[in-house]
Amino acid sequence: MNWFKKVVQKMSPTKDSPPKQSNAYDLIGGDKVIKAIAHEFYQQMQTRADTQPLLALHRAPIADSEVKLYEFLSGWLGGPQLYQQKYGHPALRARHMPFAIDESMRDQWLLCMQAALDKCVKKPEHRQAIIQAISTLADHMRNQ
Repeated sequence: MNWFKKVVQKMSPTKDSPPKQSNAYDLIGGDKVIKAIAHEFYQQMQTRADTQPLLALHRAPIADSEVKLYEFLSGWLGGPQLYQQKYGHPALRARHMPFAIDESMRDQWLLCMQAALDKCVKKPEHRQAIIQAISTLADHMRNQ
């Protein structure tokens, strides 16, 4: 998890931060913020005209996808491994292989994630570190 070490180094607590905050999950506000990011992500996807092709790839009910994103982000950012506890290793690329994911789909996904982070994560340096790491992951999902 080299990306995670880089994120944590960039997000390391300042003298104003409680010493217990040592990972991205804690630094951005833990469970409450992760839930808010997942919710806002899907709100963005459902309401933006420029992300309707991405929305069309998602199965109904969208709430199921929101829960899975929340569970994944929880563990990916250093919190409880909720996704792994339910479904095993994320194996994201394999799970996304049935869907045509090209640059446009990746960019739509990142647009929703950036908007969610902008709304839910207070510190710009935290948003930047997360979007940088998740952009690499999103690019890895491309299969077209």
